[in-house]
Amino acid sequence: MDLTAVDPRLVSRVRALADRARGDGRRRVLGIAGPPGAGKTTLVAGLLATVGADPGLSGRVGHVPMDGFHLPNAELDRLGRRDRKGAPDTFDAEGYAAVLASLRTSPRRVVTAPAFDHAVGEAEADAIAIGVEVDVVVTEGNYLLLDDPAWRPVRALLDEAWLVALADDVRRERLIVRHVEAGREPADATAWVDRSDEANARRVLRESTGADLVVVDGRIVAPG
Repeated sequence: MDLTAVDPRLVSRVRALADRARGDGRRRVLGIAGPPGAGKTTLVAGLLATVGADPGLSGRVGHVPMDGFHLPNAELDRLGRRDRKGAPDTFDAEGYAAVLASLRTSPRRVVTAPAFDHAVGEAEADAIAIGVEVDVVVTEGNYLLLDDPAWRPVRALLDEAWLVALADDVRRERLIVRHVEAGREPADATAWVDRSDEANARRVLRESTGADLVVVDGRIVAPG
């Protein structure tokens, strides 16, 4: 997706959230969900670049990704889940919901959140700080709309939710390329995608509920 190709209607929806936040003082949280490889991170990058260049929105939109809430590798080893890293039960969904709840609290305060360090494969605590001037926080991840007891509290904390979709074959190819660029051999990358990423994708597509919009390559294609 071209970072300049974000649907203007999406930017308008962010502006509406920001204006409501200024109206009553409470931050709004926008969730962007979807299966692995569908383009969530690209959409967020385009959206943040677009609103950052808008004088009316610059400085008013923050970002807290879900991937900062990966469980530590040592905990995954203890639980026997290291070979499934990225599955729903390899994240701290409760901690994630607690941070989202803090972001929505009035009066506002500075809220810190972890970020995932891809170089070391672990989350870094308090790497993100959301200031009191931020009106809208964008958060993205696979499982925000998952109809699962551990994840339902997350959906309840989203003021608006978008589901990002993409054709399965295109999405799978993107994932393989991503893993190869990260250092895996092509055969290993393909095996990981087919065993892990695609299993997670099927669950996201089967069990995600409550989207307000469906977005493909930065464009609205349907209401949720």
